[in-house]
Amino acid sequence: MDDAQRSFHKREQALRRKHIRMSQGYATRMNRNGVIEQVPQSRMSGFGLHLVLRLAVAVMLFKMVALAWLGDAIYTGHVERLSQGVFYEKAGAWILQVDPVTRMLADFLTPVMG
Repeated sequence: MDDAQRSFHKREQALRRKHIRMSQGYATRMNRNGVIEQVPQSRMSGFGLHLVLRLAVAVMLFKMVALAWLGDAIYTGHVERLSQGVFYEKAGAWILQVDPVTRMLADFLTPVMG
């Protein structure tokens, strides 16, 4: 009786885990016998492309506003001073360097900011 109860508890736990995963999204597929099944969606762990794109847009917006606010000479001076630092400061300077898209958007934003 004890083995049967353990087996039942194990199956019940597996079913609860599956239901929790299916509540977060599922996909409908046809198995090789032709039976339509609903299985939990497989999610990739880690960072998604959506998060990386949001981070890139946030950095571009920061660069654009900083360049429009400070002006080209002061912003470039800050980036140059940052590039003289340690490894992570050099990486930040490389990311914050002025690129053509940032310059174009900052030129558009400068008259608006006054």
